[in-house]
Amino acid sequence: MGAPFDISYIFSFLPKLLSTLSTTLLIVACSLLVGILVGFLIALPRLYKVPVLKTCAEIYISFFRGTPILIQLFLFYYGLPEILKLVHLDVTRTPVLIFVILTYGLHSGAFMSEMIRASVTAVDRGQVEAAYASGMTSYQAFSRIVLPQALGIAVPVFSNLVIALLKDTSLAFTLGVMEMTGKAQTLGSISQHFIETYIALALIYLVISYTIEKLLLVAERRLLRHEDSSNPVKKMFRLQKNSSSRRIIAELGQGKGGSGL
Repeated sequence: MGAPFDISYIFSFLPKLLSTLSTTLLIVACSLLVGILVGFLIALPRLYKVPVLKTCAEIYISFFRGTPILIQLFLFYYGLPEILKLVHLDVTRTPVLIFVILTYGLHSGAFMSEMIRASVTAVDRGQVEAAYASGMTSYQAFSRIVLPQALGIAVPVFSNLVIALLKDTSLAFTLGVMEMTGKAQTLGSISQHFIETYIALALIYLVISYTIEKLLLVAERRLLRHEDSSNPVKKMFRLQKNSSSRRIIAELGQGKGGSGL
């Protein structure tokens, strides 16, 4: 049993937990960079239906979407050094944070690739054909027609993925990384005020998630600021965009459920 509940501990724990916020945000930022790059590379074979690479991409996506992130962390941290020893590479002294970022980056890449692929294919093919008919090159059609609409579709999905990644970082402490959850574990063990510790931690995650959601909502509105809701054609596109976003979120949601994936 822990110590009796004392609300004052919540306020005293907040600054102590915030001292490790930079580590959590570093994991999120670096993992997103890796995830976007990997996701783009994985999405290309599926978009262009490259035979062998398409199959490899599907296996990659199935593995990272179908296994828990905690298992992936253990596999990369304990298994990767053993595999690299076979080719005479010693990475046992590599900082654990590198393994954590690599795992989260590859994990996010599987979901990013699905987001990119689904967002691009959600754009009406007829618009691309009309662009070609008007004399546009493939690059012009993609940059002027496909990309703006795909970004508008992808932002709500990207917001969900970022928030899910933020929550998933709470598992990094299992490998000894002193991020916010690891700090909370330490504070709770020392003070025996576990409830107060986790309430403070939940408040921080809630505020950060809310801030990310609002910032990306602003980004979405800026991307779609050219739309005129009074125009029936653009109103139809907005309905189509919202429908596409919900469909992509539903597809990703089958495998992404917070830190338990």
